[in-house]
Amino acid sequence: MSDLPAELPAELSAEDRKLVTLARATRARTGAAEGAAVRDADGRTYAGATVALPSLHLSAVGVCVAMAVASGSKGLEAAVLLTGEPTVPDTDMAALRDLGGAGVVVHRGDVKGTLAETVTT
Repeated sequence: MSDLPAELPAELSAEDRKLVTLARATRARTGAAEGAAVRDADGRTYAGATVALPSLHLSAVGVCVAMAVASGSKGLEAAVLLTGEPTVPDTDMAALRDLGGAGVVVHRGDVKGTLAETVTT
């Protein structure tokens, strides 16, 4: 991973840029397949990476949502998923919707942090 930040769209908010940075750093630090970060309704952020143990498999988004729930979060504003996959998996979208409801902004990008699409729950 390069130490230089990925090119991000100019219209991306400072808060969403922070999510990209957190997701990139977490994925790189762990060497995981995916990195993710979410911002809850109170502005707190949670970052996670894919967990691939023999007895436990969690997506990076699943880790973030679980951390938010365990911390008492009551909703989500935004999420970033950095992955090699062409779309945000349905299971991740469902988890984001379960906690955040409709309208959570979800940015998907490659593992280097270059964003490819933005969708909402």
